[in-house]
Amino acid sequence: MADNGSVKETLEAINNMQADGVIGQYAIGGAVGATFYLEPSATVDLDVFIILPVEAASGLVSLAPVYEYLKARGGRVQDEYIVIADWPVQFLVAANELERAAIIEAVETDLDGVPTRVISAEHLVAIALRVGRAKDHSRILQFLEHGAVHREKLQEILERSGLTSKWREFERRFLEGSR
Repeated sequence: MADNGSVKETLEAINNMQADGVIGQYAIGGAVGATFYLEPSATVDLDVFIILPVEAASGLVSLAPVYEYLKARGGRVQDEYIVIADWPVQFLVAANELERAAIIEAVETDLDGVPTRVISAEHLVAIALRVGRAKDHSRILQFLEHGAVHREKLQEILERSGLTSKWREFERRFLEGSR
């Protein structure tokens, strides 16, 4: 994992990209986003959820402008990442209303003097529930055990996103018997 100095440079590059109109709003998600609410966990990349300033009329999304912008400023492509200041970054275009709301409603914060936006704990839980991998279920349990989630807000997001039945199944599988 990269150091805090490179995280700062990475966030500055992302903020510059937003200021230059290459991306619209953004928010940090994934394991790094979760560390704003939970104990840090090992991760190899920074997941940045983005809204593009102009949606393609064809419905096809291209990250080419993002990659071209960053490569012109020293970024390099490595697998599905673009490495910015030694930090592999994966840009994820909001694929549904849940992710779009997560970006729009993100929490503004500051990391080493750099303003940034982080997906709320409740949206991180809802996205993890939607994705549904074993590591996502584990992260949801961490959020719940640490009391990092406002239950009413989470319920509202789950209802808006059509995830209430999936949540009930999660509760049945992982929470019944632990109460």
